[in-house]
Amino acid sequence: MTVKRGTGVTLWRQIQEAVEGEIASGALKPGDRLPTEYELAERFHVNRHTVRRALSGLEEKALVRIEQGRGTFVQENVIDYAVRKRTRFSENVSRQARTASGRLVDAWTEPASAAIAEALALADGALVAVIRTVGEVDGRPISTADHCFSADRFPTIADAYRRTHSITKSLEAFGVLDYVRKVTRVTSRMPTADEARILQQPRTRPILVAESVNATPDGQPVEFGITRFAGDRVQILFEP
Repeated sequence: MTVKRGTGVTLWRQIQEAVEGEIASGALKPGDRLPTEYELAERFHVNRHTVRRALSGLEEKALVRIEQGRGTFVQENVIDYAVRKRTRFSENVSRQARTASGRLVDAWTEPASAAIAEALALADGALVAVIRTVGEVDGRPISTADHCFSADRFPTIADAYRRTHSITKSLEAFGVLDYVRKVTRVTSRMPTADEARILQQPRTRPILVAESVNATPDGQPVEFGITRFAGDRVQILFEP
């Protein structure tokens, strides 16, 4: 296929519309990798700058994602992330026939802020153990979270997570066999440079930020969490 010059429609727009049509028809499926810029330039008989502008337009419409060093991929279906009494990352993902995984990014101990101390029913200045994780679906990051726990009660929670790659299993190691969602607050904002890098998304695309408190069934708080979701890959559903 070649683009038509002198039609009043820019070349990059014609390329964008051609690829959009292939996505809509199913010729390009969710998760498929697009040809390289060079290959597209050869196909449409244009320069790579024109191709790059067309791909940027597709990314702005959330039809593709551009991953530095890996290529351009057709955007997958959005994950429905259900917030209910028992909210579990792996269960939310597996219910949609997708593969969930988690990995540790960092871990540290710090004095609790006033908000975290109140949420966890801790004294002012008490230490919290924080673990930062990345939640992945089919090997691709959709969230990054800071999980905060009382350092006195859960001193080696990071070690437990390194072994299990699961918050639920890590808490079980400390005798917390069940916990429920007590509070969830969701806002949106633009990501920081580090958040955009971890989530593999541009800084111009909003993220969803969920602050949550999990507690034992008898009401004792065990975790304060701040989770940042890639806004174009996740929709949060509040269920009774």
